Amino acid sequence: MNTPSDPPAVIVIAEDSRIQGMVLKNRLEQAGYIAHIGADGELALDLVRRHLPKLVISDIEMPKMNGYGLCRAIKTDPSLRHIPVILLSTLSDAEDIIQGLDVGADNYVTKPYDPAYLLSRVESMLTQPVQDDQQPAGPELKVTLHGKTYTVRSGRQQTLNLLVSTFENAVEKNRELHRSNEQLTLAKEKLTQWNAQLESLNTKLASLNQRMTHDLHAAARVQKSLLPNESQPIPGIEIAWRYIPCEELAGDFLNYARLDEHHVALYVVDVSGHGAASSLLAVAVGRVLAPQASATSLLVRLDPFSGKPVVTPPKTVVEELNRRFPMDSQGGLHFTILYGVLDLRNHRFRYACGGHPQPVLQRPGEPAEFLPGEGLAVGWVDDVEFDEWVVDLKPGERLFLYSDGIPEAMDGQLAEFTNDKMLRAIDQHRDQAIYPQGDRLLEDVMAWCQPNGPRDDISLLIVEIPSAPES
Repeated sequence: MNTPSDPPAVIVIAEDSRIQGMVLKNRLEQAGYIAHIGADGELALDLVRRHLPKLVISDIEMPKMNGYGLCRAIKTDPSLRHIPVILLSTLSDAEDIIQGLDVGADNYVTKPYDPAYLLSRVESMLTQPVQDDQQPAGPELKVTLHGKTYTVRSGRQQTLNLLVSTFENAVEKNRELHRSNEQLTLAKEKLTQWNAQLESLNTKLASLNQRMTHDLHAAARVQKSLLPNESQPIPGIEIAWRYIPCEELAGDFLNYARLDEHHVALYVVDVSGHGAASSLLAVAVGRVLAPQASATSLLVRLDPFSGKPVVTPPKTVVEELNRRFPMDSQGGLHFTILYGVLDLRNHRFRYACGGHPQPVLQRPGEPAEFLPGEGLAVGWVDDVEFDEWVVDLKPGERLFLYSDGIPEAMDGQLAEFTNDKMLRAIDQHRDQAIYPQGDRLLEDVMAWCQPNGPRDDISLLIVEIPSAPES
């Protein structure tokens, strides 16, 4: 360490790692030294010749000229050989020590090193500088290691310094090993404690899993209650539906229900995501869409004057859902819906679309086509107005409501089934009755999804206006 009256000692660092070089330079400057960095042996040697430092600290593995070459160049130059050289290396076998002696190194520190330890080596070397120019050269010593012969010309003091530094390295590594063993012992004790805690937690987890399984089955039963009740057929129309959840708890659901003597509600809902949160939102939306008439119901309201049920227009239903289920209050979840009301007297279908896939109409003898339908998903934007569309269904025509799990079904290479394939599949099976036609369509989708199966819930609702009987 420099005394207050001494000028700062100059140290040259040879290090090809910019980060390691800057860290070492900062530590040396904090200790009161002046440090210069050379990114390889040749640059460092040029710095040594220009600044004549008090000490050189050199990494061994460097491009152009490595640390051994730099040390040899310094120790064979009469004007530089008095400068002590500390070698840094990630290696630490006997050959490294012999090579250090062969090139005349004065000290040796193994990477990674403790910065405080390296600074102590620096201070020691500066307080006991090498005086090779005033000492007779030692006798040459031939050493053969791993089939290679090295010539050691270092003097006694230099050799002793290098060997002592090697011993100190070994002692320091041994201390680190002891510290690591102590930490390992403590970690083992903690691991034993954690294993005991883990066993207790596993017991609790098994109990929780059993209860969760029971709750999941109960939730699945609640979700099934959102699906159509086929016990009461609706005169004048035929309806078929299919529902394939990709998990036990799904975000899709569909339904149809009579609102009064002349009107039937038809809808498909698709909640974003999967799992418990999505299924809970689906159940909440399904409860709101209950068809029972009351003063507070959404689909059918009782006229306060006549007491008769009044069917709510589809756009009003979707707008009210948007108001009741803002995405911000649903944990970031939203849903899409296609909701419509079919008038049984004239087969006029009035519908609104909240971000849901457009309905498909199939006329006798004509290709299936998409009906208009667009709009934002429910919950995205407050106070948004939704459009309403009308289609008059004729005898023999079929109306398809579905979730995006059909056109967006993916194969093994993540290619989608697409809208076009869906329309072709609908047309391909048009000669079937509506239930077999729906089954054939879903069989095509399931075949497309192999080998992994569908990654999203699949919902399909088909309505047919029967053809008039021939007279």
